[in-house]
Amino acid sequence: MKTEYPFQVRWGDTDAAGIVFYPNFYKWMDDATHDYLAQIGYPSSKLFAEHKIGVPLLEANCVFKRPLLFEDQVIVQSFVEELRNKVFKIKHEFIKEEQIVAEGYEVRAWTSFEGKPKANPIPDVIREKMLSQVGTVEG
Repeated sequence: MKTEYPFQVRWGDTDAAGIVFYPNFYKWMDDATHDYLAQIGYPSSKLFAEHKIGVPLLEANCVFKRPLLFEDQVIVQSFVEELRNKVFKIKHEFIKEEQIVAEGYEVRAWTSFEGKPKANPIPDVIREKMLSQVGTVEG
């Protein structure tokens, strides 16, 4: 499943030149990941409140192709690119006016926070929702 997370660049997201300050892309990827989970039926707040499950970040990367400016309308398209037993890689494409302006990914672990945090296998019901678009599946 590919999801879309739309937003508008705010004044506080930009530097003195009016160009988006790069850490904001990482913030938006985080937002898009939590939105992705909500769109497949598993909002992060519910996962944590009911099951003490979270998806902490293990790795992140972003490549910037074109600048974003104050008031730009952007859509982040997100999809799971790789799915392992306890870890998934989610790709994010930042689109403005039908052009990719940046693309990145996050690697996250399905983690129980009951007691000491520990990575757990991703439940089959959630894996099935992610699998519909995965490029690579590994055990």
